[in-house]
Amino acid sequence: MKKHIAILILLVFALLPLSAQKSRDVLYLKNGSMIYGKLIEVKDNQYKIRTSDGSIFIFSGTEIEKFVNEAPVFDGRKKNGFGFAMEAGFLVGAQSSEYHAPFSFNCLASYTANTKNLISLGSGVEFIGKPYAPLFFEYKYSFNNRRATPFIFARCGKLFYIGQEGDGSEANDMYDQKDFKGGFSCALGTGISWVKEDFETYLSFAYRYAETSYVQKNYNNYDATYENAYNRLEVKLGFKF
Repeated sequence: MKKHIAILILLVFALLPLSAQKSRDVLYLKNGSMIYGKLIEVKDNQYKIRTSDGSIFIFSGTEIEKFVNEAPVFDGRKKNGFGFAMEAGFLVGAQSSEYHAPFSFNCLASYTANTKNLISLGSGVEFIGKPYAPLFFEYKYSFNNRRATPFIFARCGKLFYIGQEGDGSEANDMYDQKDFKGGFSCALGTGISWVKEDFETYLSFAYRYAETSYVQKNYNNYDATYENAYNRLEVKLGFKF
């Protein structure tokens, strides 16, 4: 568990410079216009600049009032609109189970309302000994409109088994074969996110509850259902666009 948490912390510190605010070049023209972009060449008293859409403009030195390299102004988080996120992490915890740290990867389609409210529908794959596909709804609330903000979230849904039927045994004995099933799943947690323009990085911690089960014939030739419940700490690193 400590190893997985350490890896996630290292990833966060590695990604923080990427989410830092990058500078941009500004050409102030004598006619009052301002051209934002990346200055790529100054030659023969001409300034060549590439704008954010890839266009290239060339201005004579006689047209330029001044050149400035500055950081773009942060005008707040997205107020309304659709987005897409990817996240990955582990379900860690000391529990009597042969699966010490199940892995989880999810993709979420989301809608932001009034900056602080985020509603998402997500799915992906989770390896809890066997592969499962979660399907869930999530509500996230951000506490402010700053570049870095804490948040809380709640998630509820179901796991669906996506492996092969009867793969629970190395033998072909009918009593060894297991028919795996998914079950209810939910999470309640908190975290912090960092925004750079339209790109967001976030780290979350949550209490995660998940149910799985399998059906197996007993020696009386009856189908018996065996249930598993997981109470875990969910640690995830995500990226939202």
